Amino acid sequence: MSAEKSIRIQGRVRASELEGRGWLNTGGAELSLEKLRGKIVLLDFWTFCCINCLHVLDELRPIEEKYSDVLVTVGVHSPKFEHEADPDALAAAVERYEIHHPVLDDPELITWQSYGARAWPTLVVVDPEGYIAASLSGEGHGGGLGRLIEELIEEHEAKGTLHRGDGPYVPAPAQSGDLRFPGKIAALPDGSYLVGDSGHHRITHLEADAQTLRQAYGSGVKGFADGDAGSVQFNEPQGVLPLPADVAAAAGYDVLVADTVNHRLRGLNTATGQVTTVAGNGVQRLIQDPGAAAREAADLADHPAVEVALSSPWDLVWSRKLGQAVVAMAGTHQIFAFEPVTGRVSLLAGTGNEGLLDGPADEAWFAQTSGLAEDADGDIWLADSETSALRVLRIDDDGAVAVETALGVGLYDFGYRDGASAEARAQHPLGVTALPDGSVAFADTYNGAVRRYEPATGTVSTLARGLAEPSDVLLEAGAAGGGEEPRLLVVETNKHAVIRVPLPKEALTVDEGAAATQRPRTPFAAGALPLTVRFAAPTGQKLDDRWGDPTQLKVSSSPEELLLGGAGTSTGLTRELSINPEVSEGVLHITARAAACDGEPGGEIPDHAACHLYQQDWGIPVTVVEPGAAEVDGELVLDLRGVN
Repeated sequence: MSAEKSIRIQGRVRASELEGRGWLNTGGAELSLEKLRGKIVLLDFWTFCCINCLHVLDELRPIEEKYSDVLVTVGVHSPKFEHEADPDALAAAVERYEIHHPVLDDPELITWQSYGARAWPTLVVVDPEGYIAASLSGEGHGGGLGRLIEELIEEHEAKGTLHRGDGPYVPAPAQSGDLRFPGKIAALPDGSYLVGDSGHHRITHLEADAQTLRQAYGSGVKGFADGDAGSVQFNEPQGVLPLPADVAAAAGYDVLVADTVNHRLRGLNTATGQVTTVAGNGVQRLIQDPGAAAREAADLADHPAVEVALSSPWDLVWSRKLGQAVVAMAGTHQIFAFEPVTGRVSLLAGTGNEGLLDGPADEAWFAQTSGLAEDADGDIWLADSETSALRVLRIDDDGAVAVETALGVGLYDFGYRDGASAEARAQHPLGVTALPDGSVAFADTYNGAVRRYEPATGTVSTLARGLAEPSDVLLEAGAAGGGEEPRLLVVETNKHAVIRVPLPKEALTVDEGAAATQRPRTPFAAGALPLTVRFAAPTGQKLDDRWGDPTQLKVSSSPEELLLGGAGTSTGLTRELSINPEVSEGVLHITARAAACDGEPGGEIPDHAACHLYQQDWGIPVTVVEPGAAEVDGELVLDLRGVN
């Protein structure tokens, strides 16, 4: 782990051409590296389902603004899910996330392969002469990128190869209406509804018809500011939770809001229109110390909620058993709890590892949980989006929590198949609601459907199809009490609307098959495979060795039989894997972490120093070949983070 001055790679490697199906945000123009010669080009390999990719979009915004006359960012969209290869869905995502740079649509992963990308997100910097200057994986590279850009500016201005001026970005026409890319919906006691109007950066209050606008809370300008209904600022808010009356009276606000991109929870008083921040300090949370869940829980308990870092809170539900709000903390793949009256947050479930693992709460893995609902028994159902899973937190009378999976297999398995839950498949679900008969409806977002899971029979069926990215579903107010035919309210995100869907007496059974993420497979020879993850602490930081080795490597495989040795979790960033010759193909799942704090190498870490955890997850599809036939050099080398 040697110290370097720059994230710049050694040598001069010519950048590959940008190839794909087409371009967005260019006014119809086709771009090429030749046309971009003279500019510093930043390639951002992303996919719109990925929370880490969304974090990077926000990290890049100030860099793009600061260097707008010399830097051109190109988003290379490399889809994970089948739905993400739909050009209309991609265009909607580019608009929804306010991406102000050209985007290359690369559904066949042509450019992804030519640059050797292995993970979302991956960043590649190309210098003004068309050579690769840096390649990075994961989040948190803003500082290093800024220093590299300054270095390239100085070098290429001196050579006369830097061309200043406007870039090729051309904005697409924006959508308009009372709602814009709405996310979550909740019912108020009077039968009206609140919607996380994320594209307008506000909370929208709709009448009982779920169409007529009664009130909007938010200026409509992306940002962060507390204040009254007209001046308060949100940033892509999602979940909205009306609090129980006694809790609201004690807390001083009656609605809790998941202000997702601001990494905060906000308290809304609907009577006065005032909004205050009740949790989150605005800094994106990273898992604290590798393998130190107990220390993380203690850290949360020691601080008021407004001093704690959160990460993309996405949805909220009130737990009667816990007497707290449950928070889907999508950015760290965990479930938090928040107590409005005392103003404290706590870790409810999840290690922070991304994946699908059931068991006790402190051992469970989640993957970008984005939807929550409580059932009649007080258990909490979860839409675990990145594993295309429907899961449940079983809460006993003493508050102990265990995690079970009703539907779903893992990070790279999806599809559209009804029937027995063991064989059923979904595709990136975002919303869930409990139904009066004990079943659970969920918004199967990337399949454009509302589905139902029946715990009594363990089967999955379809309630409605043909929807435009439904992101939430809710039983219509009063429907549980009988009378009229019950209906569901569905937030149809890409139609900018809330619609009503009848609950059919006979659900559909659909089977469009199961699938897995299709990416190029890397051939590895059966037998020994050394694994190395390269990492060096950034300039001005040192490895945080106060509690021992601050690095951690977690390795598993699908199927489990792919690895005869090397699976498991341990400190260090090297491992000897053993590939099973009896398994023809599979996926290696690798998570690397390293903790560093502000301070000089060799010195003591100052009191109250800022500390950082660097983490990247890789899912590497592999093909097992005979020794000597593999195209790789007998080892697997990955980069967690270069020095900056």
